[in-house]
Amino acid sequence: MMQRGLVGVLGLVLSVSLMASRASAEGEKIGVVDMQKALQTVDAGKKAKSQLEKEFNAKKKELESEESAIKKMGEEFKKQSLVLNDEARAKKQGEIQEKIFRFQEKTQKSQLEIQQKEQELTAPILKGIRAAIAETAKKKNYTIILEKNENNVLYFNEKEDLTQEVIKAYK
Repeated sequence: MMQRGLVGVLGLVLSVSLMASRASAEGEKIGVVDMQKALQTVDAGKKAKSQLEKEFNAKKKELESEESAIKKMGEEFKKQSLVLNDEARAKKQGEIQEKIFRFQEKTQKSQLEIQQKEQELTAPILKGIRAAIAETAKKKNYTIILEKNENNVLYFNEKEDLTQEVIKAYK
């Protein structure tokens, strides 16, 4: 399994090197853009992030309140369990387990809702950033623009980083 990953990385390095050497031999230009930085820097991205944080914090507060109530129920149950008969103890334990199950479901649902909202808010911004990338690449005669991240681009010349220009070109 580790060998496959290493072979994949070596293959990626080799293909990027071949593209770069071919591009430089043919006079083609390759640039990079940090999409995450661009998304977080443009005004629309900042607004989306702020909105997501607001919604996330509201859900977090609600979930923390529920979690606290469940913990309190558990503590009360521990105190009462010695004086309750078996039937009452089992019933109370079932109620607590049901609340825990509902809480876990609600937590998962909240995470999914936040992820969906993030996609909904960022999709049009990313579309605009891609348009700004295309516009910038055409103006500066770039043949290929790669996304600058740790998984894909292992080395690049800093002067080929178009992120700031793309941010300025974003409309």
